[in-house]
Amino acid sequence: MQLRGDVSLVDTDYGKVLLDGGTGEYWELNPTGSLVLTGLLAGRPAGEIAATLCAAFDVDGDRATADVTALLTTLRDARLVLP
Repeated sequence: MQLRGDVSLVDTDYGKVLLDGGTGEYWELNPTGSLVLTGLLAGRPAGEIAATLCAAFDVDGDRATADVTALLTTLRDARLVLP
């Protein structure tokens, strides 16, 4: 997965911000969302990212998997990423 060409990604003190250059809309990601996005952009499987969330944030596997899926769905629905 990769960001669309006109989508910018910036690290912040609290996570990451995505800016859609086409619409001017932006999305702020907290540390959890940032970890998920970094993993997705690196090509890591969703299950592996969920396991990392479990270890880093002390959440159960079902919740971590749901969080990864939800962010991926949001990124796709907003058309911020290419398949």
